[in-house]
Amino acid sequence: MRWPPWSSDAGNEDSNKKQQIAWADTLNATNWSNYANPETVVPTVVLTATILLSVRVYRLYLRRIPDATHVQPGFFRKRSLFGTVTRVGDGDNFHLFHTPGGRLAGWGWLRKVPEKAADLRKHTIAVRIAGVDAPEAAHFGKTAQPYSGEALTWLRSYILGRRVRAHIYKRDQYDRLVATVYVRNGLFRRDVGREMLKAGLATVYEAKSGAEFGKKEDNYRSIEAWAKSKKKGMWAGSQKDYESPRDYKTRTGGTEEPKAKQKKPVKSILSSIFGSGK
Repeated sequence: MRWPPWSSDAGNEDSNKKQQIAWADTLNATNWSNYANPETVVPTVVLTATILLSVRVYRLYLRRIPDATHVQPGFFRKRSLFGTVTRVGDGDNFHLFHTPGGRLAGWGWLRKVPEKAADLRKHTIAVRIAGVDAPEAAHFGKTAQPYSGEALTWLRSYILGRRVRAHIYKRDQYDRLVATVYVRNGLFRRDVGREMLKAGLATVYEAKSGAEFGKKEDNYRSIEAWAKSKKKGMWAGSQKDYESPRDYKTRTGGTEEPKAKQKKPVKSILSSIFGSGK
């Protein structure tokens, strides 16, 4: 029953209808004032910034690099890599399993470095120690240089299985990272290349191009001169028969595997068998 217009109940009915219409109209409306509310804006900004910062920190410092080809050029001369030495293949190079973040990231107690060769294959970074040149081992049928075995034994005993930090300069033609390498020895950090020179088991790298020293060339040369004067390692023998690793590589044509002999063209073979026909 409809109430008379002058009835108070009729006024209540009209106000209720207006409230219902107003509530229905706001169902699909956007209340932008909520988005300007500091209680909403501040947590959103903080959460977004935290996520973006976490992603950046992970990509720069916590993402594991499987091999040298994955190192971006922007890393060179700006970044270092921390990891465990899993193999020493020669007197001046080795393989590193990258363990970003070290023990703080769980390496050694929550995360383990693989030990089997099959698990390490294609998951290590080849590193060439910058600024030094060790005597060459036997390669591709070439005889080994004197003291090459001693250099290899020394480097294995010094860094194999140890955690090292490599300050990288570039990637060479063999997809190795050329780097100055440091290892902890008690409370002190030791430059591995410098220690090799000091032991007389390497020379300063003497290539005409591509040599990398960082800021250590003068120091390396003074250490080499000291080792010579003290007749350490390879300097103990007669200098008349001495041949530097650089001279050895120049004489034997480098360390690359000799190229296969080119096959004679079929026409040349037929000519040699049947004659030229002239």
